[in-house]
Amino acid sequence: MSTLPPTLRWDNGVLHLIDQTRLPLETRIEPQHTVEQVWQAIKQLKVRGAPAIGIAGAYGLVIGLQAKTHLDRPAFMAALAETATYLDSARPTAVNLHWALTRLSQVAAAMTEATPTEIWQRLEQAAIQIHDEDRQLCRAMGEYGAPLIKPGMGVLTHCNAGALATAELGTALAPMYLAHDRGVPFRVYADETRPLLQGARLTSWELQQYGIDVTLICDNMAPHLISQGLIDLVVVGTDRVAANGDVANKIGTLGVAIAAQYFGIPFYVACPYSTIDPDTPTGQAIVIEERGEAEVTYFGARRTAPEGMAVRNPAFDVTPHSLVTGLITDRGIISAPYGENLKQTLKAKRA
Repeated sequence: MSTLPPTLRWDNGVLHLIDQTRLPLETRIEPQHTVEQVWQAIKQLKVRGAPAIGIAGAYGLVIGLQAKTHLDRPAFMAALAETATYLDSARPTAVNLHWALTRLSQVAAAMTEATPTEIWQRLEQAAIQIHDEDRQLCRAMGEYGAPLIKPGMGVLTHCNAGALATAELGTALAPMYLAHDRGVPFRVYADETRPLLQGARLTSWELQQYGIDVTLICDNMAPHLISQGLIDLVVVGTDRVAANGDVANKIGTLGVAIAAQYFGIPFYVACPYSTIDPDTPTGQAIVIEERGEAEVTYFGARRTAPEGMAVRNPAFDVTPHSLVTGLITDRGIISAPYGENLKQTLKAKRA
């Protein structure tokens, strides 16, 4: 996307990323020189979105091992395992982080005769490959999803699953970008996405930057707009797809899915193959991240709840596969029965 700087950029051993906590008022590119910086960037949501977190984690592992190539192989491999475990602890729900770190760990383990320097060089190449691959995956999801968007449609999305959450274009927003490029007139309604306002701060900003007709709404307005006939299609992203097709996405997604089914609106979830987790049988097994109470008790810098108020702040919810019309993947649109069709999709990807 020419109108936006890349979310992540790798340059001579340094990861540069947009600090998304400062958007939309300031576009700051922050260099990451240490693995601790990368961990904090993931934890603090400077970089966010499942694919972008995975890419950042891969580069973080490379950064963390850069000064360890003088070690012998056993010590280097121990440092790799320790660094991967550390990075994996930054955020638990998005599977892409664990997936990327596992992929790099397996690359290193297969190089049984290589020196630490040779392993590090191969890990850097593998991280770059994951980054490049994500661009291709996003475009493929856009190609499969764009035909769903017809002229005059109102399209609802929740949280941010766009260019800022990926290497390029996005997952849920990729079909919107391609449809717009092809001259299809439509309007996007973006939920603000409380409590951290990723829809208001990020989705509405990047769509506006691209020239797409976008209207921002509060989360609790979505069912009303659906009931008024303003929404024809819902497309969201996901941080993890269980083996049975249940999807974990930003908190509030479940309510949108329920409203969409009630009013007969198609509800699609866009995801690359790396977000499909065959080792998690159902959504009930997905670990839901709980974040700090200040995100709920404050709105911006202003406290909006009484002192001492008890708070729950789950960052994600799980939408049952029965509410999902289809999964827009880089291999095509997958429909029910999800268990079998997801298994076939992953098998085809490995082949």
